[in-house]
This record gives sequence, C-alpha cells and structure tokens, in this order.
Amino acid sequence: LEMKLNIANPTTGAQKLLEITDERKLRILYDKRMAQEVEGESLGEEFKGYLFKITGGNDKQGFPMKQGILQAKRVRLLLKKGHSCFRERKKGERKRKSVRGCIVGPDLAVVNLVVLKKGEAEIEGLTDRKIPLRLGPKRASKIRKLFNLSKEDDVTKYVIRRKILGADGKVKKVKKPKIQRLVTPIRIQRKRRLECLKRKRVEKNKVEAAEYARLLSLRRTQAREALASKKSKASARASQKLSVKVSQKISQKSTATVVATTEPPKKAVKAEKPAPKDSKVAKAAVKGAKKADAKASKVAAKADAKAPKAVKAPKADAKAAKTEKPKADAKPKAAAPKAEAKAAAPKAQAKAPKTEAAKAQKSKGKK
Repeated sequence: LEMKLNIANPTTGAQKLLEITDERKLRILYDKRMAQEVEGESLGEEFKGYLFKITGGNDKQGFPMKQGILQAKRVRLLLKKGHSCFRERKKGERKRKSVRGCIVGPDLAVVNLVVLKKGEAEIEGLTDRKIPLRLGPKRASKIRKLFNLSKEDDVTKYVIRRKILGADGKVKKVKKPKIQRLVTPIRIQRKRRLECLKRKRVEKNKVEAAEYARLLSLRRTQAREALASKKSKASARASQKLSVKVSQKISQKSTATVVATTEPPKKAVKAEKPAPKDSKVAKAAVKGAKKADAKASKVAAKADAKAPKAVKAPKADAKAAKTEKPKADAKPKAAAPKAEAKAAAPKAQAKAPKTEAAKAQKSKGKK
C-alpha cells in the first residue's frame, strides 16, 4: 500500500513530497477528517516535534476531497458558483460532479499536510531553504500587517518588487504592484472637496424646500380666498334672484287685487286639461270635447226657449194690477214683479250669447 504525503511549509514557501509504503505509519491518518491535526512523530523519527494539519487530498482516480461531506467514499453533488471543487464556465451554470468525502481512508493516493509547528530537527528541502515570494500583497493594510508597520511608516518602501531578466541574463526591468487603498494628500483633498459639495447640496435643498413650502402656502391661501369670493358671489346672486321673485309675486298680487276690485265678478272657468302627447289619445279627447260642447249648446237652447215665458208672466200680472187699481195694496204688488223682471233680464242676456255660439257650432257640425 502506497500513499504520498505532500507537506507544505508556509513560513518558507517550500514544499516536499514523501512516499510512504509502511501501513503502520499511515494508520494514524485513517478516519481523520480534513482540518484535523496530526503529530509528526507517528509518521517517522525525522518528524519528531512537528505538528501537521490535514488540508485535503485526492483518491486514486484523481477526485478531490471536499470539506463537509462526512463519508469515506465518492459521491455526486450538484455544484454551483461558490462551491469548492467547481469552477463556473458560464454565468449561472450548475453541474453535477463526483467528489471524495472529507474522511481519510486507504483509497486515497495523496494527502496534503501543512506544517503548524516546527520540530527539533531540520527537514531537507522543507525547512532548510527559503523561497522568496513572487507576488506580495497590494493592499496598504495588508502590507503593514506583513511587515508590522505603523501608520507613520511609508508603505511604498516595503512593496515587494520582482526583477525581470533579459535574454543576456541582465536585469531588464523591475515590477511592483500599485498599492490599493493608500491614503495620500490628494486623496484627503478630494475627500474634503466631496464633503464640502455634499454640505452645500444639503443647504441648497433646505433653502429650496423652504421656498417651495412658502409658495405652496401662498397658493393655498389664494385658492381659499378665490373659493370664498366665488361662494359669496353665488350667494349674493341667489339672494338677488330670490328678492326679484318675491317682488314680482307681490306686484302680481297687488295687480290682482286692484283688478278684482275694479272688474265685476266672472264665472269660474274650468281649466282645460292639456292634450295628451299621443295622436290617438289627442283625437279621442277632441271628440269628447266636441260632444260636451254640443250637449252644452242643446241645454242652453232649451233654457233660452223657456226663459221668455217666465219673463212675460210678471208683465201680464202688472197690467191686470193696473186695471184693477186697488187703493192701498197696489203699490207693493207692482213693485215685486218689477224686481223679478230686473233679476231675470241679466240671466236672459247672459244666456243669449251662449245660444248664438251653440247655433254657430251646430251649423259647423252640419257642414
């Protein structure tokens, strides 16, 4: 049984690959999970005093170990952006991939270890050499942290530079990263300017808001005043109309009283009903009115025929009274027939026009 141990030393940047065939040394790694610590003495005498940490590994088919899968075998998972063991090729892509569980077993080909604590002896190729960093940190705070700098120290002097050699082996140029989040006098000036602009903008907004509120209140008062004047005008107009109507009614009543006192009383005439809108109903109403007029004319004619006889009777009585010539009772008897004749005369005169109108309607009906 073979297993490779890939040991890395972060302090020097060196790595070393060891092949272990003794299963008794490897048993200490079995059933351990990723991120657990292992003592180096169990792996060999040369690792006495060292402390290692398991960071991952690959099985014999090349599938990587994934943290969080508590199994000592291979599983298939649907992975997306942000998951380990997966790199997104398209935006929003998801893919089902085979990964190895986080528990160490004999089916692994490589186990990755990191040195947490250095032991007594040096390990050849791991702790006895130092590999310089090709690229250093770019952020100002991380550079200060790496070199333990204070805020007063100049960060630009501690940037990690790298030399690029030409074809002849001479230094062609030196490259260094641009420091990010570096506070400079220009940056401070820009920040001060932005704060000033922001302050001016706030003051301007306050002034504009006050002006707008003043204008709004003015418009509202004007609108209220306009509405009040409109209502007052409408009420004055209505009161004027009412007074005109009242005066007209009073004048009509006064004229009616004057006419009533001056003119003799007339017979009340029945108000004619308005003709209905429908043609059939209107024709029926006209026919009914004609029949009523004909009946009224007949009745008036009969009354005219009887009226003269009633009027002549008192005259004959008067002549007889004159012939008899009573001494004491003659005067009162003659006065009574004269009064009766006077009362009957206006009735005959009133009926005469009706008879003429009835005759005219009869002649029209015959034609």
